[in-house]
Amino acid sequence: MTQPPETRIRKSTLHFLQAMKLLHSPLFRSISSKSFSSVSNEVLNIIERVNPMEPALDKLVHFLCPNTISSILQEQRQNQNPQLGFRFFIWTAKRKRFRSWVSQNLILDMLVKEGGFDLYWNVLDELKVNGVSISSDAFGALIWGYWKVNKAEKAVEAFGKMKDYECKPDLFTYNMILHITVRKDAILLALAVYNVMLKLNSRPNSSTFSILIDGLCKSGKTHDALKLFDEMSERGVLPSKITYTVILSGLCQAKRTDDAYRLLNVMKSRGCRPDFVTYNALLNGFCKLGRINEAQALLKSFENEGYLVDLKGYTCLVDGFVRIKRIDEAQSVFKKLFENNVVPDVVLYTTMIRGLSGAGRVKEALSLLGDMTGRGVLPDTQCYNTLIKGFCDMGLLDQARSLRLEISENDCFPDTCTYSILICGMCRHGLVEEARLIFNEMEKLGCFPSVVTFNTLIDGLCKAGELKEAHLMFYKMEIGKNPSLFLRLSQGVDRVLDSASLQKMVEKLCESGKILKAYKLLMQLADCGVVPNIITYNILINGLCKSGKISGAFNLFEELQLKGHFPDTITYGTLIDGLQRADREEEAFKLLDQMSKNGCMPSAEVYQSLMTWSCRRGKISIAFSLWLKYLKTQAVRESEVIGLIEKHIEKGDLEKAVRGLLEMDLKLEDFNSSPYNIWLIGLCQARKPGDALKIFSLLKEFGVSISAPSCVMLIHSLCEEGNLDQAVEVFLYTVERGVRLMPRICNRLLQTLLRSQDKAQHAVDLLERMRSTGYNLNDYLHSGTRSLFQRWNRRGTESLSPG
Repeated sequence: MTQPPETRIRKSTLHFLQAMKLLHSPLFRSISSKSFSSVSNEVLNIIERVNPMEPALDKLVHFLCPNTISSILQEQRQNQNPQLGFRFFIWTAKRKRFRSWVSQNLILDMLVKEGGFDLYWNVLDELKVNGVSISSDAFGALIWGYWKVNKAEKAVEAFGKMKDYECKPDLFTYNMILHITVRKDAILLALAVYNVMLKLNSRPNSSTFSILIDGLCKSGKTHDALKLFDEMSERGVLPSKITYTVILSGLCQAKRTDDAYRLLNVMKSRGCRPDFVTYNALLNGFCKLGRINEAQALLKSFENEGYLVDLKGYTCLVDGFVRIKRIDEAQSVFKKLFENNVVPDVVLYTTMIRGLSGAGRVKEALSLLGDMTGRGVLPDTQCYNTLIKGFCDMGLLDQARSLRLEISENDCFPDTCTYSILICGMCRHGLVEEARLIFNEMEKLGCFPSVVTFNTLIDGLCKAGELKEAHLMFYKMEIGKNPSLFLRLSQGVDRVLDSASLQKMVEKLCESGKILKAYKLLMQLADCGVVPNIITYNILINGLCKSGKISGAFNLFEELQLKGHFPDTITYGTLIDGLQRADREEEAFKLLDQMSKNGCMPSAEVYQSLMTWSCRRGKISIAFSLWLKYLKTQAVRESEVIGLIEKHIEKGDLEKAVRGLLEMDLKLEDFNSSPYNIWLIGLCQARKPGDALKIFSLLKEFGVSISAPSCVMLIHSLCEEGNLDQAVEVFLYTVERGVRLMPRICNRLLQTLLRSQDKAQHAVDLLERMRSTGYNLNDYLHSGTRSLFQRWNRRGTESLSPG
């Protein structure tokens, strides 16, 4: 049976192009006659029955399918006729059913060739002049092309020009520009575009929300991301697997892993099946918080659901064990990976090297670097940086420097992080001048210091007592490229002063169609370089406080607020501690009240600082009341129990008060032994070793770790009181737990025992225990202690009192 002409045309790409040539359509007037050879009779028969105007093309389009369009574009690419290909693509782009990633990729291939983008714009302009309407898809290809060649600004510019061609963006194009702005960390612009999208009645879909939620989470705005997630439901848009995974990852990033786990269960209950990306995100969240046992339990439940541990899963587990210093278990997981034929990548090797280096096992870490290269995995700069940090932490600065040179030999380059690590290592070991030389070297090599680099060097200068130099470095940092200065110069003093007004300006620009201007503004701010952050201010304030320059610290405190920074708990805590050092106790407590009124809730560390100073002044009851005040701010604490504890303190029943506190605190995951150690030391300072011993005994009974300074203070106080049996018990407690006390307290106890009438034998027994547990007695024993032991050996059990 003979096929109808229409079928034969559908099969013939060349015939179709010839037909369009003869129609003299405005779309194809510029087609060269050399592009075609002859026209078949079948095509001529079709042409004779149609009006030779634009509508004819709409009739011919019914004989096309996406595969045919892709074939036509492929032909034009091979014939090196991109103009014809662009014209044909723009025409077909008006018909949604022809959208094809194959066609998009063919157009992208033609765009990236020399002059491709300019030619595409020329075609758009020619069509506009001829009154041909341009579809959103035609611009979508152009925007995507710019993004693929790393020209985000051009992509945003193309999006902004759509209105000039009377082209309204569709949902696909909106999502594309949202994706680009989020990837360029311009979340403010993305949100402004989203608001414009809503005002123009373009309904967002799950991809829109996934893109925005991902951007908000990565910007640390998890609360806003959750609000948008709720808005998604309100608009009747069902979250996809990607949306759930993005918000789940954001919750984990914000250390809200329990909320993330609950969301996983919600996701399952709604019939949305998680994939390995979702599982890995949750696994990573628990591992990063050090909740490795729960992560392993989760892993087992995931495996029961068919999840197979992949490279990402192994990396999460190794990282989790490294974070909690369980290096041997991390190595065990690392070895298991090879047994399951999973090939480690540079990220996993770097994680394992970080763990070994952090544990002081730098030789093993260096060996792993060799194993890595032997297996064909090339180390990157970050891998080298991890090992350099390990050497710096161990004080092996020469080896760290040689590794920096090795980076260049392996086609990598030292980056800002490399230099920051070396500067930190130098400062930590008191080599501030050498750190400064490295800082100057990195600037000469065009490696620009980050805020971390500046903060590290400023901190080192402060600790070295070079406050003037630290201030000069601070001003150099501030003068460099200050965003606030840029905003004032470019936008006017009164227009942009903070992030809120910046957000309003971006929204206003987008609403008026000035998308590119909004983008340029945000990118210029991002490129404004390094500026002091709250950490920088905290470092300087701490340096001033420790040097007794409280007025200077408060001046800086006022300055940071005028420049739009918000003091955090560290800022307030540092100032409170500085006031206490200067014996300005009343002002310190006033600052505590001001801190709460300003919406900055005092942390446990701030209260502990005040408790420590109160104890040093012998005000133990105030120290207790301060901690109870802190506990009342924590919603998880039982108010009735706290009230009962307060009554025990009022009655002077210390043992019952501390027991009640321990019973309450130990039920919680965030148990903190610091307050108990502060009270113990405070009681010793107040010459109340009996009460201090009660706290010591209670902490032992409840299995709470007692700090070495607490043990030292208690031994010292018990020796002064003459309670040597208990002093020996406390010392043995430290020996049993492998804690090495400083020589001074060891010698104090031994000498006190040797000088007593009936405890000298205890000193001999204690000396033997010290030797058996690894104490180096040659280094530990002072000459006075040796002399007393020699007299003991000569006189046996005879008294060894002085004189």
